[in-house]
Amino acid sequence: MSSASSAPEGATHTGGCLCGALRYTIAGEPLYAGLCYCSDCRRASGSGCIPFMGIRASALRLTGKSRQSVSRSARGGEAVRNFCAECGSLVFGGRSGMDEQHTIYAGSLDDPSWFNPTIAIFMRDRPAWAQVPSGLKTYDTLPG
Repeated sequence: MSSASSAPEGATHTGGCLCGALRYTIAGEPLYAGLCYCSDCRRASGSGCIPFMGIRASALRLTGKSRQSVSRSARGGEAVRNFCAECGSLVFGGRSGMDEQHTIYAGSLDDPSWFNPTIAIFMRDRPAWAQVPSGLKTYDTLPG
């Protein structure tokens, strides 16, 4: 996936859930950023798509407790989504301490202006009413 960058090198960004019990700090820049229109992400977010960023696990610091939801991913493995154990807000994807990368859901960012999507994935599943911002590279499923 293509790189997304909008903050100075070495910058940190923060975010978390609605109630503040599950928080994170990200050091550095996302590996990629985009919108996912797959049916799982639509159902998890309650929206037409979910805005996401890929982050190296080593760049992510978490505080607070999360609950996990596990489902089958498009690649056949497991898709792990983490919600705040208190308020239920969707915050990040992946298994802490196990995965090399995590997905941060852009709606959980304290400063949403940091999110700069460059791709849209699972366009084949996009509902007709779900908008796609201009200028994004689109993929019917996942990038090559």
